[in-house]
Amino acid sequence: MSKIHPTAVVEDGAVLGADVEIGPYANIGRNVRLGDGVIVKQGAIIDGHATIGEKSQIFPYACIGMKTQDLKYQEGSVSYVEIGKRTVIREFATVHLGTADGEKTIIGDDCLFMCYCHAAHGVILGNHVICSNSVQLAGDVHLEDWAIVGGCSASHQFCTVGRHAMVGGMCKIRQDIPPYMLCDMSEGTMKVIGVNVVGLTRRGVAKESIQALKEAHRFIYREGLNRSQALDRVEHDIEQVEEIRNLVAFYRNSQRGVA
Repeated sequence: MSKIHPTAVVEDGAVLGADVEIGPYANIGRNVRLGDGVIVKQGAIIDGHATIGEKSQIFPYACIGMKTQDLKYQEGSVSYVEIGKRTVIREFATVHLGTADGEKTIIGDDCLFMCYCHAAHGVILGNHVICSNSVQLAGDVHLEDWAIVGGCSASHQFCTVGRHAMVGGMCKIRQDIPPYMLCDMSEGTMKVIGVNVVGLTRRGVAKESIQALKEAHRFIYREGLNRSQALDRVEHDIEQVEEIRNLVAFYRNSQRGVA
């Protein structure tokens, strides 16, 4: 049975699933769809064409589905926010609509978007992504599955953080961050400091794959090779397990360059 506080505003047209909870002074817009078991806590605002997946939680004063801050936005364009299942959006976080007609800002399943985080127009988070407090994601940033970004870090537009990568706190992300790696700031520059061994082990990645990634890291960052030479060595001298294939493809397909 749904529980809607008498001070909450749910506009006509909003679609609420079963067992939804909406707290005091929360505001749900007319184009919003809430899945079964969604919890919207006090003072949160969900507007625009926003869809929240089942059992997700929206904490106090989070703001989802408001108009993009992109100056290219044209009034009348219809864009979207989609948030997956079992995702948690914490206090004062903001998730904006896309800019162009039909554009989506997407946060996947089982994500944690902590206090004061911001996802601008067209941002895409995969599944199991964690953004620590005050992470700021500019337009069209992509965080792949299982990525973790440390508190107060900010990303330039169009950057991608690869799967299972971990970015330290207070980092300036200006280029793509390779999958499976640990990255942090050093003397004002983003540096890849090694393989995310702890994270990969927790996810059940095979020891052989982790060792292969360590060898790839050595070729790419420690041998003094240029990027093309390093990738050739990785492809020819290391067993081509899935993680190595993903890593090489990420480097070769990058549009912004890789840290």
